[in-house]
Amino acid sequence: MGFLSVLGFAQQIVKDRVQPGDKVIDATMGTGVDTLFLAGLIGKKGEVAAFDIQEAALQMTTLRLHDHLDAGQMDRCHLYLHSHADMASCLPETWHGHIAAIMFNLGFLPAAEADKSIITETSATIQALEQALQLLRPRGVLSIVLYPGHEGGDQEAAAVEAWAQSLPAAKAQVVIYRMIQRPHAPYVIGIEKR
Repeated sequence: MGFLSVLGFAQQIVKDRVQPGDKVIDATMGTGVDTLFLAGLIGKKGEVAAFDIQEAALQMTTLRLHDHLDAGQMDRCHLYLHSHADMASCLPETWHGHIAAIMFNLGFLPAAEADKSIITETSATIQALEQALQLLRPRGVLSIVLYPGHEGGDQEAAAVEAWAQSLPAAKAQVVIYRMIQRPHAPYVIGIEKR
């Protein structure tokens, strides 16, 4: 048995922290893989919010959810056609400080027909991460999958890593999961709020 993939590791960070009834966020919904994963963790009383700036992502996620969830579960999934940097302003105040986990999967929409020139922007991502820490409850977690192997990905990964490294230990605990022999391979940063 080998090590977990980066996506498997990101899910493990979250799975260990989320309980049925929790509120969770998919900050970058893409094709809806993480949104569906989160919906499976929160049960019938929890809620998922998911964000993306592309209409195609919203459509793909909606189809994925309809294929796997019943109507009651669908009602607990809130999809926003907004940047991850708009999370705090889109969510009701009752969510602030009560989120169990937030997943980020940065880069571009991973679909064959997607426009690969539309990528997550570093400034918006750092803004979103700052908001995410405020939205989390104590002991809540962030999982951030980074892709340094595409144009713009190196800069975003370096900025996110520097941001995470600068967090005071009293505020958050930070870990990295990375294959060190492949510097351009995707990797994960996990953050637990104190």
